Amino acid sequence: MNATRIAIVAILGSAVLFGGLMYYQLVYAGYVELTSAEVGEIQLISFVSGESEAILSENVKAIDSLVDGVRLSSSVSYRACFETPQSQAMLMETYVIIDDAVPWTAPSWFGCFDAREIGKALEDGDAIAFMSQENITFGVDRVVAVMPDGRGFVWHQPNPCGEAVFSGDPTPDGCPDLPEDF
Repeated sequence: MNATRIAIVAILGSAVLFGGLMYYQLVYAGYVELTSAEVGEIQLISFVSGESEAILSENVKAIDSLVDGVRLSSSVSYRACFETPQSQAMLMETYVIIDDAVPWTAPSWFGCFDAREIGKALEDGDAIAFMSQENITFGVDRVVAVMPDGRGFVWHQPNPCGEAVFSGDPTPDGCPDLPEDF
């Protein structure tokens, strides 16, 4: 009876230990905070040129799972927060707006990015989402949302090409060719 209890305690203890380790890996070790040089400029796609152009931004904070060129987890792990003095009205007149933006949650310790708040603001029409870069990696777009108070948020989300491929379906018409290393 005593050996059975020891075995049960050992099994439960190792499950708790490895569960805690897995949680740490997913929430903390899987992300790194990026420097402003690593983030670069916040960009939106212009109506006129069709190219990404830098907008004014300050107080940029970002995280990703890309460390020294090696992706530790998925290509949708990028999140950033910033402030811009540019008004929503000016941005709407100049840059491509998207309607299907859905922010993905960030780790709780990255407090400036609240996906629920951003999502609700997008649904209510308070925030406006813009295309920053299509196919930043195959099937994943970079999206920027700007609030009326000038707070901005950046994330990666799958586009229709990526959703099809990730689901195992054929790519829709107009998608770029799949990279060989995909």
